[in-house]
Amino acid sequence: MPQHKSAKKRMRTSERRRAYNRANKSRMKTAIKELRNTQDKTVAEEKYRRVTQILDRLAGKGIIHMNNAAHKKSKLAKFVQSLG
Repeated sequence: MPQHKSAKKRMRTSERRRAYNRANKSRMKTAIKELRNTQDKTVAEEKYRRVTQILDRLAGKGIIHMNNAAHKKSKLAKFVQSLG
């Protein structure tokens, strides 16, 4: 357990950030899975826009790396284009 006042505060802050980051990553993964399970191209394009917004937001806040977001967007764009 923390001995110093600042370490106690750091524990509380870290726990809040962890919960926030986990919730956002979970939302991202769910949105990606929904997109991957789509067979209709027009619906997939709409979901792709939503997923792209989520990825950009998370990358901007530093929850995921910019390159990770770019990689995921690229893969998903390729998937959407493959639907016919």
